[in-house]
Amino acid sequence: MASSNEHREGLSIASKQDPLPQSRELGAVMPAPTAKASPFAKSWPHLVAGGIGGTTAAVLTAPLDVLKTRLQSDFYQAQLRATREALGHQRLGPLRSITYHTAETVQILRDVHRLEGTRALFKGLGPNLVGVVPARAINFYVYGTGKRAYSAWTGLDATNPVVHLTSAVTAGIVTGTATNPIWLVKTRLQLDKNNAERRGDVSTRRYRNSWDCIRQVMRNEGPTGFFKGLSASYLGVSESTLQWVLYEEIKSKLKLREERLVQSGRERTWWDHTVAWTGNFMGAGAAKGLASVLTYPHEVARTRLRQAPMADGKPKYSGLVHCFKLVWKEEGFIGLYGGLTPHLMRTIPSAAIMFGMYEGILKLFNTKA
Repeated sequence: MASSNEHREGLSIASKQDPLPQSRELGAVMPAPTAKASPFAKSWPHLVAGGIGGTTAAVLTAPLDVLKTRLQSDFYQAQLRATREALGHQRLGPLRSITYHTAETVQILRDVHRLEGTRALFKGLGPNLVGVVPARAINFYVYGTGKRAYSAWTGLDATNPVVHLTSAVTAGIVTGTATNPIWLVKTRLQLDKNNAERRGDVSTRRYRNSWDCIRQVMRNEGPTGFFKGLSASYLGVSESTLQWVLYEEIKSKLKLREERLVQSGRERTWWDHTVAWTGNFMGAGAAKGLASVLTYPHEVARTRLRQAPMADGKPKYSGLVHCFKLVWKEEGFIGLYGGLTPHLMRTIPSAAIMFGMYEGILKLFNTKA
């Protein structure tokens, strides 16, 4: 009996030391530890959602993109300066500048439709889509992937503002670098065509098409010519970063509101339903509007730096700082905010549409934003 009890105790001790003694005796293979999911896994929905959202927004707001580019260029600013001089106002104060600029924007909207027809409001849409689709796809892809990657690498939660900030900066730099050549060609073609039509002489056009523009830039300015305005694009990272951080903060507040509403158990009002359906949509527009106003001068500098060289082959603006100084000297405050009105009229609904579709498509793919 003693021997039998000792044998049972021995088996009991062995089983505590090795939970699967029989399996080991039979040579069974223990299950491998589960591999940690890569932060780059399932990133393609962000790419698709960003591309589709950007395309839809670009088509619906194309007319205002035409106006924005025209008002940002120094060709139109020269006309505005001539008008102000005729009125005896060399330099307008901020409030008068805003009033004058708004009136000018409305006037150009009417003139384009009346003199050039409806189709003129969609000039440059094709080249614009060539830039928008990859730009939005890359931005949303890098941002979404960056959130997971930085969260995994730092141990911080993906909802942490630091993660949002670093992801947005990374997305802005990658997007700006990758798509700058596309936007340079698009800007030059749009301004070139507008200038020729204003003179009434098509033969004055410098570029026949996109391919001709690419060849001339390569021949006359070299590979670095395609990256003119990149410094302003990097400065513009502040806008996209601020927009993402504000949007994420608004989203978290809306989510917290919804959780509190569910916990309270009270009956939903019409306002609760409105916020539930349009909260993220409106939040995206508000975030874009505030970010745009605070950082807008970089948009003007970027357009100016991408313009074709002057008749002597030299660029009018030698760099970002020189561009800001010269615009301020020649045009004052209104020059730094040229095109702001149509820019806000375009980017606020554009951001709302784009982010709304982005969130919707991610839900369709059952992917976390």
